[in-house]
Amino acid sequence: MTLALIVLLPLIGFFLPLLTAAKGRSLCALATMVAPVLGLVLLWSHAATVFAGGVVVQSWPWIERLGLNISFRLDGLSFLFALLILGIGILVILYARYYLAKNDPMGRFFFYLLLFMAAMLGVVLSENLLLLMFFWELTSLSSFLLIGYWSHSAEARKGARMSLVVTGGGGLALLAGVLLLGQVVGSYELSAVLASGDLIRDHALYPLILTLVLLGVFTKSAQFPFHFWLPHAMAAPTPVSAYLHSATMVKAGVFLLARLYPALSDTDLWFFMVSITGMATLLLGACIALFQHDLKGLLAYSTISHLGLITLLFGLDTQLAAVAAVFHIINHATFKASLFMAAGIIDHETGTRDMRRINGLWRYMPHTATLAMVAAAAMAGVPLLNGFLSKEMFFTETLQQHQFGNYSWIVPLVAVLAGIFSVAYSLRFIHDVFFNGKPVNLPKFPPHEPTRYMKIPVEILVALCLLVGLAPGFTIAGLLAVAAGATLGTELPPYSLAIWHGFNLPLVMSFVALLLGILIYFGRRRLLGWYVHLPQLDAKNIFELVIQRLVNLAAVFTLRLENMSLQRYLLWMLLSALVVSGFWLLRLPALRGPVPLAPVDGATLVCALMLMTAAAATAFWHRRRLVALVMLSVVGLFVALAFARFSAPDLALTQLSVESVTIILMMLALFFLPRTTPVESSGLRRGRDLLIAGLTGALVAGLCLAVFTRPYDSIAGYFLANSLSGGGGTNVVNVILVDFRGFDTMGEITVLAIAGVGIYALIEGLRLRKPALDIQGRPWARGRHPFLLVNLSRLILPLALMVSLFIFLRGHNLPGGGFIAGLITAVALILQYIASGNAWTHARWGVNYHHLAGAGVIIAGLTGVGSWLFGYPFLTSAFGHFGIPAVGEIELATAMLFDLGVYLTVVGAVLLILSNLGKLATHAVRETE
Repeated sequence: MTLALIVLLPLIGFFLPLLTAAKGRSLCALATMVAPVLGLVLLWSHAATVFAGGVVVQSWPWIERLGLNISFRLDGLSFLFALLILGIGILVILYARYYLAKNDPMGRFFFYLLLFMAAMLGVVLSENLLLLMFFWELTSLSSFLLIGYWSHSAEARKGARMSLVVTGGGGLALLAGVLLLGQVVGSYELSAVLASGDLIRDHALYPLILTLVLLGVFTKSAQFPFHFWLPHAMAAPTPVSAYLHSATMVKAGVFLLARLYPALSDTDLWFFMVSITGMATLLLGACIALFQHDLKGLLAYSTISHLGLITLLFGLDTQLAAVAAVFHIINHATFKASLFMAAGIIDHETGTRDMRRINGLWRYMPHTATLAMVAAAAMAGVPLLNGFLSKEMFFTETLQQHQFGNYSWIVPLVAVLAGIFSVAYSLRFIHDVFFNGKPVNLPKFPPHEPTRYMKIPVEILVALCLLVGLAPGFTIAGLLAVAAGATLGTELPPYSLAIWHGFNLPLVMSFVALLLGILIYFGRRRLLGWYVHLPQLDAKNIFELVIQRLVNLAAVFTLRLENMSLQRYLLWMLLSALVVSGFWLLRLPALRGPVPLAPVDGATLVCALMLMTAAAATAFWHRRRLVALVMLSVVGLFVALAFARFSAPDLALTQLSVESVTIILMMLALFFLPRTTPVESSGLRRGRDLLIAGLTGALVAGLCLAVFTRPYDSIAGYFLANSLSGGGGTNVVNVILVDFRGFDTMGEITVLAIAGVGIYALIEGLRLRKPALDIQGRPWARGRHPFLLVNLSRLILPLALMVSLFIFLRGHNLPGGGFIAGLITAVALILQYIASGNAWTHARWGVNYHHLAGAGVIIAGLTGVGSWLFGYPFLTSAFGHFGIPAVGEIELATAMLFDLGVYLTVVGAVLLILSNLGKLATHAVRETE
């Protein structure tokens, strides 16, 4: 339960900043910290197990048929990432308290931040891959909100949209890959997937699975060619950049790469796809970073480069390379988060991030400058800092690979080139910002050190860079070992975290990168001049152009299909059915199968003919709307009789109830419609429609004949056999609705409640002109509430409610149930509105239908949650027989509580719609003729 609580705490606590925002910024920040601090305590409670090499798995069954369980996993890798998410998250909250301006809604910012934190914790702690996918997409949505937090800025809106499209598209590819992975393995549980590496790699779908998974990884971690979204996401506030784009969100991709490493790696396809993508990203990001004038732009492209470095290490597909990748994930999170925070402090105190203007800040901000220079040196891989250690391991592993054959030298060459540019852009960050003359036209002058507490997060992270660099064996060795061990899934190979390994080739590579990087920096003016004359491709403009063209294409296509004509929509639907179904029907060797048709009795034949006659009359008299409505009600009545004839009393009752509600709805709407429908179709079009209708009827008849005359296995037998023993009821239909397919019903009543609220919102405040004359030209009667109807309705109400209660209580064993009972209650109450008026009925009834529908959904949902508490899947029913004095033995089932939720939702939603439709004419302007 503790792992689920770690994920849920930010979701539970994200209302605290909203509640405390008005009571002070410091209180708001402290309230926001409650959830991650508690999460950190819960996480650390498992530290002993994790550091001993153990794995903590906590699971609750949910939809087992789909393989979806609420399962969480804590091993070394997930412990590391959860620690980064919670630890850096706390520091970012403290930092944001002093970074955000007074007019920035801090409560909303922290609300978004906690939502994102919960999503990331869900990604790294999920044991079930389908559950992981839910949180994966939630990271995209919540990061969209954070990047677009300054919604008044067009740059922020465009950057947020770009990140959502790119990462969301990758997420769809990843979902497809996960579904295929689960089908191959037979389970979506990570434990099973990680143990099935040989099965996955030997499967014919492995190339497709790997491609789809890597698309999700590469888009989320800004790998080439999907890297362009990350620099434009820098329009977000700097706390967002420090959290999402250095320590968490972009790390989600490399986390998944590490998570699935035992299952997907160790093939040539893995090596080439991952390593080549990593090399391209590493070199491209490092080169472009040098030429950025925006401070956060430089850090963004350097982040892309370092993510490429981590990806390349995983792609090299050796155990030591994976260890180095995990080590660099830790180091990059610390020095890059501190650099983003330092950049935010500079922007906060100077009003700009342009490195051509913010020169010589050392004399104004020496404390911040010192912290930023140490972090930048760690990013450059300077000895005695954490970045140097993982970079040495990186250089070592590039020298050990030989998969490129005679061209294997390319990998260490790319590594050195990227190291050279890394030193150059880090030196530019240090020298151009803190030295290199004096400030130029700063919006805020003179700059000064920020408030003390704003620097604490940077100090903590920089101290970690120093401590890990000076004493890795005492600081990071244990965490690295368990995280790398969980990544590999095997025992760790021997490796050393010593600062000095002797004079060797990787050390030479480091010094070459350091010296040439310094030379590149001092020759930067020529390089900048050369870069300016290169063709400039603005990824944002290209992206916006592509998106706009897609939108225009979609608009043209939509207009061709959707011309606001219902007739056109029906035409396309029927033609599609004719083509698709008719093609396969004509390919049958014989339309009629061996099973004989059931004989037709006279009563059934007469009712069928009357049903067809009523349907034809509805179409024939459709311009006379009242007559057509009467004919349509006759169709509904005969459909209900057909259900009753073929032993489906529940469907018959439902049909009658729904028919009553819909006829009332249509009568209310009919009052405001024109009296007749004008002739709009030519004779040629009517002939075409008649032909298509005839062909469609023939198609349906042919399909029925083909299906009913052939043997087939139905699932009905399973429900009939298990309705009483598994669901505790003899009414199979009701047991299916509230037990076997309860999750479907839960979704349906939720949609019904949402539809009711949506229709209410559409018609609330709408006023329509009331016609002064009826269809025959006669004025309406003066008495709005006929005496006979008023008295009859009041007599009928208690009888209808008793029938409704009877139908509800018997539903589990005899025809009935919450849905039918809800419709009966709704019709009885609507009759009161029609007879006595809205004001009279509402004054005596006085129920808020929004609350009624919402309470129904909540009760139904709580019934499902209750089954969880007893260790059963969601919405599992429990039932038993109990003896009651003076009553006798009765059966009680939890499904009745679920049915109560259905009942309340139906009553609330239907009345929400119909009672408000009745208001449309109450205050309408009376039309005169």
